Amino acid sequence: MSHVLDRRLIYASAGLRATAVGLSGVIVALYLAALHLDIGSIGIAISLGLAGCAVGTLIVTLVADRMGRRATLAILAFLMALGGLALAFTTRVSLVMLSVLLGMVNGMGRDRGAGLTVEQAMLPQTTTANRRTSVFAWYNLTIDGGHAIGALLGGLPAFLRGYGGMSALVSYRWTWVVYCVLCGMAGILALRISPSVERRSITPAHFLSPASRPRVMKFALLSGLDSLGGGFLTTALLGFWFFKRFGVDESLLGPLFFTVRVANGLSHLGAAWIAKRIGLVKTMVFTHLPSSLLLMLVPCAPTLSLAIIMFLIRESLVEMDVPTRQSYIVAIVEEEERTKAAGITNLTRSAAWAIGPFMAGSLMRFLSLSAPLIVGPALKIAYDVLLYRAFHDVKPPEERAAHSSVVTAT
Repeated sequence: MSHVLDRRLIYASAGLRATAVGLSGVIVALYLAALHLDIGSIGIAISLGLAGCAVGTLIVTLVADRMGRRATLAILAFLMALGGLALAFTTRVSLVMLSVLLGMVNGMGRDRGAGLTVEQAMLPQTTTANRRTSVFAWYNLTIDGGHAIGALLGGLPAFLRGYGGMSALVSYRWTWVVYCVLCGMAGILALRISPSVERRSITPAHFLSPASRPRVMKFALLSGLDSLGGGFLTTALLGFWFFKRFGVDESLLGPLFFTVRVANGLSHLGAAWIAKRIGLVKTMVFTHLPSSLLLMLVPCAPTLSLAIIMFLIRESLVEMDVPTRQSYIVAIVEEEERTKAAGITNLTRSAAWAIGPFMAGSLMRFLSLSAPLIVGPALKIAYDVLLYRAFHDVKPPEERAAHSSVVTAT
């Protein structure tokens, strides 16, 4: 029963944090503009927030197991809350920049911060090997639900201006207070998780064992290739493509990307079901590869309706590798190495993902509007092929046990 409660607390804490991140992704640039920052300064501030997320991931990778996973998760949430609170009550540019950096304010609208690393190490402690992927699927469904709710909360400033009679600046400040409360609640829930999620081994784990190190490094590098391809395909760039190609505006793009988030979330549950039948690596590759091929076809669609249909089918497949990937990397290392394995993978993905939008923007400007929809999926296809070649024989414990049972029975 303790494990069930711990799992629910992790889900709830992650969901609240994801809601805050979804909210910050909508309002941070608009709020900074209301403070009269120019576009260059806004870009720097958003980059600093993402840099804070990356540095936070690096730090927790190194210290979370020594400091304690629950305490680390709570501190991260409280730092986010303090960053939001500082943003609500400061107008000095230097303090704004410091707040977004130390508060890890995420302007991308998707939770890719340090908290995920800690939770990915904790969740396997709350379940069995056979149910691990399903647990990660529900975890990611919760996070995607938080992103969607946070995006809807992004309309709060407009509501406060329209019905509360507030000025633009005051409406944003009250919204940052809501952000702060969400992060604070996430931190409080993290403190209520039981000690059973901590690293059980009493031997020091300074880094990865000789057996795990090449696996994790290879997996992280391949994940970075996948994430680089994903950086070509951010929501902002895809929305811009639909706008330029078919002339649609926010009235259609908002519902479209809300539907995308729902499709992403539901696909996580499908991934767990498929993985039980064909294995984690095959699920990652065999769902991810066709999604990339579908996206390559979207620029060829003659009508908006057909482009949307292909895009939504693609989005129903593309996220199936998320819970399976998270489950796989913590399964193929020792228990005390899970935080480091997840942290190295997440850090590599974050760094590569940050590079992609710049490269995609350059391609759209100098080559073709649709170039990112070709190059991004091509990088992801390369990742799928290389991943299968490198890891199709590296089985997690539950798949090794199932294979042994079949061999014994025959």
